[in-house]
Amino acid sequence: MNKKTLNDVDVRGKRVLVRVDFNVPQDDSGAITDDTRIRAALPTLRHLLESGARVTLMSHLGRPKGVDEKWRLNPVAQRLGELLGQPVQKVDDCIGPEVEAAVAALEPGQVLLLENVRFHPEEEKNAPAFAAQLAKLGDVYINDAFGTVHRAHASTEGVAHHLPGAAGFLLAKELEKLGGALANPVRPFVAVLGGAKVADKIGVIENLLPKVDTLIIGGGMAYTFLKAQGLEIGRSLLDAGHLEAAAETLRTVQEKGQRLELPTDVVIADSFKNPTRSETVAATAIPADMEGVDIGPETARRYQEILRGAKTVVWNGPMGVFELPQFAHGTRAIAETLAEVSQTDANVIIGGGDSAAAVEQMGLADKMDHISTGGGASLEFLEGKSLPGVAALQDR
Repeated sequence: MNKKTLNDVDVRGKRVLVRVDFNVPQDDSGAITDDTRIRAALPTLRHLLESGARVTLMSHLGRPKGVDEKWRLNPVAQRLGELLGQPVQKVDDCIGPEVEAAVAALEPGQVLLLENVRFHPEEEKNAPAFAAQLAKLGDVYINDAFGTVHRAHASTEGVAHHLPGAAGFLLAKELEKLGGALANPVRPFVAVLGGAKVADKIGVIENLLPKVDTLIIGGGMAYTFLKAQGLEIGRSLLDAGHLEAAAETLRTVQEKGQRLELPTDVVIADSFKNPTRSETVAATAIPADMEGVDIGPETARRYQEILRGAKTVVWNGPMGVFELPQFAHGTRAIAETLAEVSQTDANVIIGGGDSAAAVEQMGLADKMDHISTGGGASLEFLEGKSLPGVAALQDR
């Protein structure tokens, strides 16, 4: 971590502009159904307020096309105020004279939440003039929104060209955990990759294979690898555009003696949306009219055995259609084993996205070492890509 963090910055009495990730799920009435991302920002916010900073927060919510009442941040301001135990003022825009006046009126230890930055199309375009207007609201910039640092947007990257920027505690922790796993893992180092498409993970696979002791593959993406071995996969998910990439990966694994584990048995169904029949078969015996929906019990046991011997684990992507209880057994087996492993001296990192949703749904989140707050950002980090929102921060 060669970037400055909040600990390197004197914020006393200063106007601190903070990019947070308050993109939280809401029900039809607008009530927040999961405040995990708001809670994740609390250590940084409490430090700033206790230090006497004047705090202004920026966040996006959803994917609005212009101003949209559905995506206003008012419920977030209310929930944040409850969690902080003090009022959180909210304005109805993120730039302009009224916003600037509200920021100027802040006293040390007070916090102001700006309106959804994505109400302005200039945000996602990283328009320099828009970034400059946002930057007028602070003396110091803190990025604590790991879930957005892989995007070069005005509030995540552009602002840092106008203000001295540093990482908040959440962002610093994410980079330390993920970076430590990749740069200096305690071995054996095992990566578990699942999810639907090889396209989303092929770069991650290529980057991780030389680093890990074992790479475990499950989920929908496994069937493209099985197909690349010449096997019948029936109506299972196939990423045809990356079939050759999967075949090339398998050739590389064989040539270099790397260890890549694929399912040897799978749960199949006539439909994952409205299944009327399902069964477990060998991965070499998937009927043409069925589709794979989960790893099988033999595969789950083999994967569990590998994980129980690991000292560093990174997991990104479920093993099957975990949203349906009958097809969640493989994902649950991995989650429960990692919860066990986390209680030892092993370092277990859950890479956000569906993996995080799965362990949350299964009531195992509090047993994990670290659950990333950014699925896309953690994937790009694991792929070895530069994250624009991090690159723009000041070096130590």
